[in-house]
Amino acid sequence: MINLEKLGVFLPQGYLFKDVSLQINRGDKVGLVGKNGAGKSTLLKLIAGTQKPSEGNIHKPKECTVGYLSQDIRIDTSQTVFNFLFFSNDTLNALRILIDDVNHQLTVRVDYESDEYASLLDQVNELNHSFNLNEGFQWEEKIMTTLTGLGFSTDEIERELSTFSGGWQMRAELARILVNRPDVLLLDEPTNHLDIISISWLETYLQRFEGAVILISHDRLFLDNVTKRTLEISLGKIYDFPFAYSKYKVVRAEEKERLESAKKQQDKDIKHAEELIDKFRAKKNKAAFAQSLIKKLDKTERIEVENDGVAKMKIAFPLSVQPGKWVLEMENLGKSFGDNLLFHSTNLTVGRGEKIALLGPNGVGKSTLLKRILDKLDGDGKVHLGHNVNVTYFAQDQAEKIDPTKTVLETVEYAATGGIRRDLRSILGAFLFSGEDVDKKVGVLSGGERTRLALCQLLLSPSNFLILDEPTNHLDIQSKEVLKEALKNYEGTFIVVSHDREFLDGLTNRIWEIQAKLLRVHHFDVKEYLKMQFQPDNEKTKQKNQQIQEVKSERSHEETKEIKRRKNQLSNRIQKVEDLIKEHEQSIEKLNAQISELDYSDEAAANKVLAVFAEKKESLDQFMEEWESLTLEIDSLED
Repeated sequence: MINLEKLGVFLPQGYLFKDVSLQINRGDKVGLVGKNGAGKSTLLKLIAGTQKPSEGNIHKPKECTVGYLSQDIRIDTSQTVFNFLFFSNDTLNALRILIDDVNHQLTVRVDYESDEYASLLDQVNELNHSFNLNEGFQWEEKIMTTLTGLGFSTDEIERELSTFSGGWQMRAELARILVNRPDVLLLDEPTNHLDIISISWLETYLQRFEGAVILISHDRLFLDNVTKRTLEISLGKIYDFPFAYSKYKVVRAEEKERLESAKKQQDKDIKHAEELIDKFRAKKNKAAFAQSLIKKLDKTERIEVENDGVAKMKIAFPLSVQPGKWVLEMENLGKSFGDNLLFHSTNLTVGRGEKIALLGPNGVGKSTLLKRILDKLDGDGKVHLGHNVNVTYFAQDQAEKIDPTKTVLETVEYAATGGIRRDLRSILGAFLFSGEDVDKKVGVLSGGERTRLALCQLLLSPSNFLILDEPTNHLDIQSKEVLKEALKNYEGTFIVVSHDREFLDGLTNRIWEIQAKLLRVHHFDVKEYLKMQFQPDNEKTKQKNQQIQEVKSERSHEETKEIKRRKNQLSNRIQKVEDLIKEHEQSIEKLNAQISELDYSDEAAANKVLAVFAEKKESLDQFMEEWESLTLEIDSLED
């Protein structure tokens, strides 16, 4: 389908890659990997035709269509989401115009028996047949399925794209590409702005996609589940492996081990040859021998092995002091922005040592909940931290908050206190900042480098409660593995927001989910959570009951005591809420009697009564919702 012939890209500092020849066939699912700056995005641009190679050619069939999702999209944001997709297919657009034109002629003409009228009937039949062949009659259904799969609600599809964030505009562009079903999909970090449910949907879509797919991703599980072939760009060359990412890593590690051994032997041979040259080049009877050795060395292709420094990176988050048995208590926590209610009536206690993943679609209020816990936002309810609790917070934009004028070393010197300051260079080395790197200004660092530096700052702040909002953004696969290992060994409590399933798998023992404006707690892992999300409702209920039984059998004495304390707390609150409901119902009953006898000629008096009635009714609704939420929580604890 696509042939790359001796492809090369030359930059001022030298070749990015050269002499690349390979073939991409229909149905190939290819993962494109390599270090940052190796040329992955450039290769996609060359295949998409948005950039020209310095050398070589790319051969594609004339009828081959390519859908390219870049990290830097430029789209018309004046359209609604739906229209952006609806009018994105030129073939269907042209057919609609022709069909409308012929139908109009049929409605205004009266020469029903003429050959011209019969010809128009034949023409409209042919056009409708073509429209059907191009799936025009299923077009709206395909659009809705794709938008829903990528997380758009029914209300959102009629909004203009200009009202959405860059991440949601990227989703719309991805939906436009997918719904048009090109022959080749080129996807540069397609999961960057997707939530965990949308990633699973996209994964399934790509598995069933019949064309070729070439994708760049830092999501190991996504690569493993979608791709069957891996192209690695390394040291100006492209290596082709007929495996998904995890198998490729094993094979590549074995190959690198052989290369390192061969390089050692080659270096030894070269050194020996150079010694002989130096020894004999000045001697007349040995000069010819020395010249032959020089020619042989010039023709020798030097073995190069790319250094994999991240594999040596080790991080440990230090515990400050041991906190009490519980570290956090939320009492009737809620937050609204105007009429937009994100969550309410959140009553929950977090015990020492809990490892929590906070999940849910983008926009439900995950980051807002974290900020309410940290008291960075006003809202309903109260937050209580336990005895000796020290919180460290890693925000989504933490890497962007670092002073760009400071050097890497100055940044950590500012954050560090005490004896740990003596080990700053060693710590920076663990985060891949060594030698002259520590003197670089933060402003020249890449997104991944800034994130590593921000995590280094986090390390220098001893705590016993970590709150991490998307800590893996911009990190490559190996860096994420190291961070995950550090969190698994962390002795404190943490809440982490992430859409990376591989990162979360085996990391947490609780899942919080914001659903229907309420915070729900699941006592199982990410795999089970995702499995439940894609099951019918009756299967979800069955699985939930099974999980409750498993949790019940594994519950420790301390957990049982904590649950008993929480049940007593909930029971007391339920009793108070029931009293308030009864009180409001009585007040509303009296107000109803007043309203039935109101003298509306006295407008001010009537409006006052009606305002009190509306206020009481709204309060009653809120208490009823809280009662329902409290009852659900106490029922789950009793189970």
